[in-house]
Amino acid sequence: AFRELLDAAHARGIRVVIDGVFNHCGRGFWPFHNVLEMGAESPYRDWFFLNPEFLRTGRPLRAYDGPPGPALDLSATDLGARDGTASLRDLGYQAWWDLPALPKLNVGNPEVREYLLGAAEHWIRLGVDGWRLDVPEELEDPDFWREFRRRIRAINPDAYILAEIWFPNEEVLRGDQYDAAMNYPFLTAVASFAGGVHVDESIAAQHGWLAANLQPLDGPAFADQLGQLMTQFDAAVTSVQYNLVGSHDTPRILSILGGDADGVRLAALIQATLPGAPAVYYGDEIGMTGSIDPGARGAFPWEEPETWDETIRDYLRAAFRLRHEQRVLRRGTFRLAGAQGPMVAWVRWLGDTTALVVVNNGESASTLTVEAPELLSRTLVSAPLPGDPAPVTLQPGSARFDVSLPARTGRVFIA
Repeated sequence: AFRELLDAAHARGIRVVIDGVFNHCGRGFWPFHNVLEMGAESPYRDWFFLNPEFLRTGRPLRAYDGPPGPALDLSATDLGARDGTASLRDLGYQAWWDLPALPKLNVGNPEVREYLLGAAEHWIRLGVDGWRLDVPEELEDPDFWREFRRRIRAINPDAYILAEIWFPNEEVLRGDQYDAAMNYPFLTAVASFAGGVHVDESIAAQHGWLAANLQPLDGPAFADQLGQLMTQFDAAVTSVQYNLVGSHDTPRILSILGGDADGVRLAALIQATLPGAPAVYYGDEIGMTGSIDPGARGAFPWEEPETWDETIRDYLRAAFRLRHEQRVLRRGTFRLAGAQGPMVAWVRWLGDTTALVVVNNGESASTLTVEAPELLSRTLVSAPLPGDPAPVTLQPGSARFDVSLPARTGRVFIA
């Protein structure tokens, strides 16, 4: 049945990337149950990190609620304060973030390693198009991911390997481990600019990453962050970075932006016109709201279409359709073309096609002087997007020219 669904997705041009958790498992995992039943006699005892005192004395592991079930203090949200030490001491096994339901796997064990790599190969052979890797940096054996890549790519040379890494560096994105990272610095930069003064600091304060990195940005400040994002890695990496503005681990983008739908639309336009792989978290396209986990993980309201924000959905559809139709927005070279006050502009070019993107996050109409010598004497026509007035035509007579936009809008000009 899964293969039929996969074939149907592929027939429609949809590629399927599945989530892989190789650092830990559920306590219902059969090798772990065998350890619960057999203790030191289990052939799977080395698949996990167990307290030797529990094994030596025959003391049962405490994986489930109820006497003598877990009684850990899990109030700490800092990873450093929940490193598995407490669970190893009190439960008899190391658990991810000391959560009893998530025993940590010993990937250094050859049997565990082969089991996991075999599972990864199985799904690629079945036809999935890649893996999203959960907390990959928490594995004790970093060479695991090099072997993972070799074996996956041997089956499908185009498989996409995406890492959940909040602080990516060149070492892990140089081509021998992952193709891309979940681009959380992109999220905070885009949300900070698209939201502007509408950013809800009380929502941001619920999440450590957002609290430290989310603040209203004007055009020049956003341009500075954008310049860093676009040049931090090799262009081949930047072109496949997972550019998100929301996920299951952050509050909903509409909530982050204080309920400002204009900001959500601006964020989508920015996603659709920058290098990378734009990602929409389910429900953001219809204006779902929610604070930090579990608030952001609510079920999609399939049976309540009257609650959907159709203006957001229509705009996202149009923005990403434009990206699909205009190859320059997917493959073109990127260059910043101006930033002042509430406005910023960039140019993408590929062959004979050039795109100029201009965004105004301000509360009133504004004008930006754009510097784009490649557009001199060319005719630029704005792409139609929901809510825009009639198409605008520009014919720059010099390398520097002015573009005016209404408040909280963006335009894409194609030459």
